[in-house]
Amino acid sequence: MSWPPTRLIAHRCGGTLAPENTLAGLRQAAACGYRGVEFDVMLSAEGTPLLIHDETLERTTSGRGRVAETGDAELSRLDAGCWFAPRFAGEPLPFFADAARLCIELGLWVNVEIKPSAGREAKTGRAVALAARRLWAGEAPPLLSSFSQAALAAAREAAPELPRGLLCVAPPAGWPALCRELQCVSLHCSRRHFGMPLLAEAQAAGVPLLIYTVNDPDDARDLLRQGVAAVFTDRLDLLAPED
Repeated sequence: MSWPPTRLIAHRCGGTLAPENTLAGLRQAAACGYRGVEFDVMLSAEGTPLLIHDETLERTTSGRGRVAETGDAELSRLDAGCWFAPRFAGEPLPFFADAARLCIELGLWVNVEIKPSAGREAKTGRAVALAARRLWAGEAPPLLSSFSQAALAAAREAAPELPRGLLCVAPPAGWPALCRELQCVSLHCSRRHFGMPLLAEAQAAGVPLLIYTVNDPDDARDLLRQGVAAVFTDRLDLLAPED
């Protein structure tokens, strides 16, 4: 069986069709026929994992302030959909456990990006890995990825059986050795820094290469044809998932 199990992955749940990092986005991805999704997970003030990209609440919720300084009760009252479109008003800011349950219900494979707030890299990696182990017990596990090497190292120590991906904008020199050190099974890099030499290096190292964020259908097809393992996209309306 090929890995990852899908070659098109919905970025931040629903791409451009739903508010990012929400349950509505997960439902939208499934409705579009996607079998894989990506979302960001950070910790609340109480150390509870939840889905959000920014360290602050203003851009994607009705709240204000830092996520890491906001308690669970306040976070649960926030609106995470009204900024996107009126029809999503009242969409909750989801906790990781809620998203995991829905992904399992919908049959979605998940790439969880560990998104630590500043100074909480190891704590976040450990907490997300332990939560993922518990939430996906008996199910096909999610892939944990991060830009933070400290978060990946903590995730490796906490739940070594869960697959991990090294996430970067441009792969650093010596990235294969770093992947081996962190026991990462995949390399994720920006479309801007993709080139055939990188793909050849990844193939020689036996490391699947995943590319973000690819929104042009022709570009996505070319990348997959060349041997990229998967692409992340915002344009669920333009890129049809495979049968």
